[in-house]
Amino acid sequence: MLADHDPDYVVIGETRSYGFASITTAIRLVEGGARFLVANPDEKGPGAEGSRPATGAVTALSERVTGRPPYYVGKPNPLMLRSALRALGTHAAHTVVLGDRMDTDVRSGMEAGTHTVLVLSGPSDENTAAQCPHQPDRVINSVTDLTEHVADPFRT
Repeated sequence: MLADHDPDYVVIGETRSYGFASITTAIRLVEGGARFLVANPDEKGPGAEGSRPATGAVTALSERVTGRPPYYVGKPNPLMLRSALRALGTHAAHTVVLGDRMDTDVRSGMEAGTHTVLVLSGPSDENTAAQCPHQPDRVINSVTDLTEHVADPFRT
C-alpha cells in the first residue's frame, strides 16, 4: 500500500517521472524514520538524446540530504539473484548474467556465483572492466554476438 504518512519504507526504483515534490516527500519520510530501500545504484542510463539520470542519481540526492545510506535490494545485491535462482529451481553454476555494467550487473552475477558476460553496448567499456577487481567470464560487443558463444542444437 502506498502512503505518504508514517510509512515503514521509502522505496526508490527506476522511472522516468521523478518530480521535485515526490523526491522531497521521500526525503522527509526517510528523515521521519522510514527505512530507505533502493532498487539499484545505476546513476545514469541511456536516453534517446544521451544520458539520463537513473535511480542512483535520485538516491544520491536523497542520501546527501538525509545523511542516511539506502539498502540496495536489487543489483548488485546477490540476494536478489539467489532468490531468483531459487524461484526458478536452477543453480548458479548453470546460469549466466548478461549485463552492460561492471559495477552492478557483472558484480551481482559474480557475487551470486553465476557466469557473467559483459556487453560493451552500455556504460562499461573494456577500460572500465580492466580496472575492476572482479572480471566477467566473457566480454562481447553486442547481444547479437552472444549467438557465437551459444551452441545451437538445431544447426546442421
